[in-house]
Amino acid sequence: MQMLALTERSLPLIFPLLPPPREAALYYKEDDKMKVRSSLKSAKARDKNCRVVRRRGRLYVINKQNPRFKARQG
Repeated sequence: MQMLALTERSLPLIFPLLPPPREAALYYKEDDKMKVRSSLKSAKARDKNCRVVRRRGRLYVINKQNPRFKARQG
């Protein structure tokens, strides 16, 4: 019986329903990371466009003009 070597070329033949591998850089942006804080009082005062919203039971600070001010309470 012959052993099958798993290479990048043979994977689509064995697993044709799996999506192609994607680069991690497409999903991860350094400037889009969200700060996690115990209190959002100072986070909401960082910019005049910061808004506090509640989603899925958590408090978030969002800023559509400058996304680097994103924060979550937790």
